[in-house]
Amino acid sequence: MNPFMPLLVFLAVFAFIFVVTLFRSVRVVPNRTALIVERLGRYSRTLEAGFHVLFPFLDKVRYRQTLKEQSIDVPAQDCFTKDNVQVRVDGVLYVQVMDPKKASYGIKNYGVATVLLAQTTMRSVIGQLELDNTFEAREMINASVVKAVDEASDPWGVKVNRYEIQNIKVSDSIMDAMEAQMKAEREKRAEIARSLGEMETKINLSKGAYEEAVNLSEGQKERMINEAEGEASEIVAVARATAEGIRKVAAAVSMSGGKEAANLRLSENWIDAMGGIAVEGSKVVLSADLTDFSEVTSKAAKMLLK
Repeated sequence: MNPFMPLLVFLAVFAFIFVVTLFRSVRVVPNRTALIVERLGRYSRTLEAGFHVLFPFLDKVRYRQTLKEQSIDVPAQDCFTKDNVQVRVDGVLYVQVMDPKKASYGIKNYGVATVLLAQTTMRSVIGQLELDNTFEAREMINASVVKAVDEASDPWGVKVNRYEIQNIKVSDSIMDAMEAQMKAEREKRAEIARSLGEMETKINLSKGAYEEAVNLSEGQKERMINEAEGEASEIVAVARATAEGIRKVAAAVSMSGGKEAANLRLSENWIDAMGGIAVEGSKVVLSADLTDFSEVTSKAAKMLLK
């Protein structure tokens, strides 16, 4: 037996342990991942993405944290609204580790803690709302949960980005009552819309009749104005023609022999007038002497100028 065999075995075992320890001391950290290293049981440093070598036998990776955004299911829970109606609510919480050291030492399990806090906040917020408002206030409920959980998780190094309600369920009896209420509300809105339509129709018809009457009156007014203006223009034209005729007659009379011509014309008109009066079966009494031409002319002029 070789006397150096035990020594060789010891050296081989030591070398194997050294190689394994050295291999385990090498750490390649992926992107968006952080490793918490402790030295002799105390926090030493945080390893970020890249290549790192630990001190053998002294350094140890105690926690591994992901820096990616994580979605955590919030289990369904029973809540009571302000009007004492039981609803069952579940959702999804989106969180992200911002400080790996705080996430490792600030709390034992930040995932469970944030879920429990989200459930507690959810019950508190829904307890302040009535059932009808619960379905309409999803955004407000989500914002309230995010604000409460984010403030509480700040010492844990965790950021709560958002919370989304997945389902809000009520019992079948409550659902039937809600459907009946919604049906009545839809019928009410339909009746209101129908009555508003009828009212607008009547208003439009009355406006149409009013505008028609106004248009007719305006038309009659314009027609009367136009007729009056036409008659006035006619009277003015006749007056102007008469005046022009009188001026011409006056000018003709002032000329040599004009007076005699005027008397002759008047006499002819008087005789024509007398001829129209003297018809068969009538008697005419003449106050003028037909043998006296000057008297006939004088009387004709007086009659026609009256």
